[in-house]
Amino acid sequence: MTDQRNGEDPRFDLSFEAPAGEMQRVSPLVRRLVAPNPGPFTFTGTCVYVVGAGEVCVIDPGPDAPAHLDALLNGLAGERIAKILVTHTHRDHSPAARVLQRATGAEILGCPPHFPARDLALGEANKLDASNDTDYAPDRALADGEIIAGPGYTIKAWATPGHTMNHVCFELVEENALFTGDHIMGWSTSIVAPPDGAMRPYLESLARLRDADHAIYWPGHGGPVSQPQRFVRAVLHHRRAREVSILAALEAGPRSIPDIVEKVYEKLDSRLKGAAALSTLAHLEDLHMRELVETDGPPQLTGFFRRR
Repeated sequence: MTDQRNGEDPRFDLSFEAPAGEMQRVSPLVRRLVAPNPGPFTFTGTCVYVVGAGEVCVIDPGPDAPAHLDALLNGLAGERIAKILVTHTHRDHSPAARVLQRATGAEILGCPPHFPARDLALGEANKLDASNDTDYAPDRALADGEIIAGPGYTIKAWATPGHTMNHVCFELVEENALFTGDHIMGWSTSIVAPPDGAMRPYLESLARLRDADHAIYWPGHGGPVSQPQRFVRAVLHHRRAREVSILAALEAGPRSIPDIVEKVYEKLDSRLKGAAALSTLAHLEDLHMRELVETDGPPQLTGFFRRR
């Protein structure tokens, strides 16, 4: 579980050791199954959550991997999957929804289909386009605040754009718990990668959760966050500190994004430099919109940036 004091950077918890493929009960109404897709962006794998008993709701069924889907269906043998909820359309979260629907007839609900925060600029490429599940098509997208119910449980949708623009979290009302997808995770910060994501709505979504009173978060990767408001305050502090560091890096004069990443991100895993560059671009887009930095043309990964 992750604890946090106000005004500090997040203390990330890397101790999560739930085995992949094993259905585990984590609360009176919730079970969790970890998909076998570990990696630098997925930690130990995608966490699939099952709410209820007998007639259940599956949240973020994960990747389209036969062994994973077999483990999920076997773990729910004798029960009916009535609803499938999806937080967002990255390929480690949503593709199994279609396969699960074909096997069970369950309704797919939750986020709308993928859409970007903005159009591509001239000459720009979408560096993470392959990570998007563009085939996802829900039976119904849930509006912010919309409530669905099943036997013994009530779930409320929370629109949380930023990581992706279609990101939605789901509140389990009976346990005052929030399934946070990739919006908030206890093991790492969430990547915000233009043009699919955007920093300003991400920060606004964080502030909205900071002002809520949930008792626990169940993220899409890693273990739970046990003191959510403190942790969200720490993530907001971390993002503000990153912004200050980027502005400080520009004090010496114009810099490219790779130069900023080398200056700002210390001891960074080389596999994550591309993600750091995209998050830096997301910060620079926000700073450009606020007229704190300038560049020639629209902000891009290949641009040079200056303090205003």
